This record gives sequence, C-alpha cells and structure tokens, in this order.
Amino acid sequence: MTPEISPVLLLRAYAAGIFPMAESADDPEVFWVDPELRGVLPLHRFHLSKRLARTIRSGRFEVHCNTDFAAIIHGCAESTEQRQKTWINREIVALYTSLNRQGFAHSVECWRDGRLVGGLYGVALGSAFFGESMFSRERDASKVALAYLVAILRQGAFTLLDVQFVTPHLQRFGAIEIPRAEYHRRLDEALRHKGHFAGKLNGAAVVSVLQSRTLTS
Repeated sequence: MTPEISPVLLLRAYAAGIFPMAESADDPEVFWVDPELRGVLPLHRFHLSKRLARTIRSGRFEVHCNTDFAAIIHGCAESTEQRQKTWINREIVALYTSLNRQGFAHSVECWRDGRLVGGLYGVALGSAFFGESMFSRERDASKVALAYLVAILRQGAFTLLDVQFVTPHLQRFGAIEIPRAEYHRRLDEALRHKGHFAGKLNGAAVVSVLQSRTLTS
C-alpha cells in the first residue's frame, strides 16, 4: 500500500466517486478507478424471483452482518475455478478491515451448519452503499446475501447502491449502467443524507420489504 493511501483518504475517494483496485491479489500496487459508465442497482427495482424468495423464507442460510468481516473479505479474495484471478490484495484487505472497525465497511454473511458459505462486503457513506465484492461456496448464498443487503438498505433509508460494474449476474437483479456525470449527481445527492445500516432482518421480513413495489417473477 502506498504511504498516502489511508482509510481517511479512501472515504474521501468514495465521496469523489472513485474506488481502488489492484491488478491481482499478488500485486502490491493499488490504483484508482472512475469508470465512464457506472453500475448501480436501483433499490426499489430489485428483481426478486419466486425461487429466491422461497430460498430466503426457507431459512437454509443463517444470515448475519459484521460478525466475521475478515472471513468475508478473504473469501472474496479467494481464487476459484470460475474466478482464478481477483483484484483484492493485502493492502485492500487492510484498508477495508480498518474501515469495518470504524463502522464504515459492512459485511453480509451467509452461514450454514456453522460454516461461512458466502456473502459480500461494501462501504456505507451518507445514504450511499458501495458494493465491493461477493462470493459463494454454496448455490444461492451470494444471491441471498445481496437480497438481504438490498432489504437492509431500503429499511435504512439508503438511496444509492453502487455496484461499480454491471455483470450478467447483477443484471438479472436489476443493475443498470449510467454515465459518469449522472452517477456523480446521484452520489452528491446521496451524500447529503444519512442511511442506517441496521442488519437485523429475518427471511420473512426481507421478502416482505423486497416485494413492496418490487417486480417478482
């Protein structure tokens, strides 16, 4: 990590619309990214399928927030058959772990039989949440974590969910691309308000929140 990058600078970067990445987990350097097209997931347009709603209600996973942030970020940094190269290096792990201790970075964790099987993490600032990465060791674990995140953000008066880049996976849930100027406008508005990341919803409550003014299929 270069000496000038600190948790304070990282928060300022998010407020300015940029975020850090590394070329790979083994690369010690970190660079800043400000995409021309930014991925966002409109919170009131989250697409909850009937199948995912059943999985959430079934209680297959125990979902908690911020109980093991370190395990989540290390899980996101793992190489898998589908994702052999990740952008999360030691410097990024240290930065976000520090932000978690300060109450700015949060994890949503899916547990099953005492094992962490998936989840995600990101940064909350104002009423914006900047999603960073997710992983899954069991089918649907990351999907459930994302659904919980959206419900938590909606309940907590968040107005912006930044997903950085739109992937086919995120597109299925309603993620869209917007131009940089439009993103900065939405970000500036989100930073004028304060969201509350409570993280205390059960499966039935999550489905109820997401089905309110939300398309289902």
